[in-house]
Amino acid sequence: MGESVRSLRVGLAGLGTVGQSLVRLLRENQVEIERNAGMRIEIVRVVSRTPKPEVDIGDATFSTDINSLLSEDVDVVVELIGGTETAWDIAKGVLATHKPFVTANKAMLAEYGNDIFDGHTQVGFEAAVAGGIPIISGLRTGVSGNKIDWIAGIINGTSNYIITSMEEEGKLFEEALEDAQRLGYAEADPSFDIDGIDAGQKLAILAAIAFGIPISMAGIHMEGISEIEVEDLQYARELGFRIKHLGVAKQTANGTQLSVHPALVSETELLAQVEGVTNAVLIGANAVGSLMFVGPGAGGSPTASSVISDLVEVARGTMINAQFGHVSQKYISIEETESCFYLNIPAVDRAGVFAEVAEILSREGISIESVIQKSQATRKNNGETWVPIVILTNLVLEETMESAQNELQKSASVVGPIRRIRVSQFNS
Repeated sequence: MGESVRSLRVGLAGLGTVGQSLVRLLRENQVEIERNAGMRIEIVRVVSRTPKPEVDIGDATFSTDINSLLSEDVDVVVELIGGTETAWDIAKGVLATHKPFVTANKAMLAEYGNDIFDGHTQVGFEAAVAGGIPIISGLRTGVSGNKIDWIAGIINGTSNYIITSMEEEGKLFEEALEDAQRLGYAEADPSFDIDGIDAGQKLAILAAIAFGIPISMAGIHMEGISEIEVEDLQYARELGFRIKHLGVAKQTANGTQLSVHPALVSETELLAQVEGVTNAVLIGANAVGSLMFVGPGAGGSPTASSVISDLVEVARGTMINAQFGHVSQKYISIEETESCFYLNIPAVDRAGVFAEVAEILSREGISIESVIQKSQATRKNNGETWVPIVILTNLVLEETMESAQNELQKSASVVGPIRRIRVSQFNS
């Protein structure tokens, strides 16, 4: 922009929670934003699927036509409309003009990011991952002098809220989920959150930045949290761990490992203390060691705050043209990875059963680190008394653990499904 331009003129798509918060923050924090940006940032055009006369958009022009965002009086377009197809139509229109583009849309970036990040356009997407946490700028600039070895994060606040509620209040999964929906943390269809899809989309973006690889969901192993039970959380605490739903990315000599799954995290780790809807991302880098970013992972104001940080970068002229790897990438399957494991085995309560379990694990070369078996935990199923045998294994290949679990499940002494949860290995 030339010297005569005294303001950054924004075209905004979307007047939902985040869009309304953006309008409000630009107005309330105008002095601070102008000082940081070096010029005023003002919304001149607003597009929404439906009119919202109750929202004060000031002097901005309203339309339901997304093409109005490409007007000459718009310097930068902000997409907060949600979904993928309409958002992608907006993105394509902006990319064709080479105007700066800012989005909070992780789903669109996960699907179309390799086309959006073409290296010719300034694209701001700080708000697409972890809400108000500046993790994108942290990765792109803050640790740019490092080789990043791994990332591990709690990047879905809904799942973290549910697990925290189950652990602290003893609620069943279904009860905790209903609470999350009532409070607005979970949608009526919560599958994207509880099945790990939302976290997977964010992980794909983080891995692309950290490792210079294409954005892809294809290489991500995803597991949800619906199989976790309250007693798993209690046993984990006895063993010195907390259970968290993690997104994990590791770069190794053999390829990239990407996974979303529940994991036991040592209570000595700061990540284990992150509760409720809070997000946290832990980075392992070769120069600075470990860094942790913590903060609100969603919500109107935190997400709008990240959008404004991108707009300030555009105003300053310091926004980096977005471009990530476009070469083919080898992804390591989850079966090829190693981990310690938590096993909860429902077994009949009689002498010799633990020895049988230990013998099956031993045949697969799996050693046992810790065991919990309480007589007071006995219960009955169809008249048969059984007890959970809780085992923490030493490091073992996932494929081997899968084989051992299948053998255990076949045993007549095992009376129900075995629950298996990985133990986090951040520094390996």
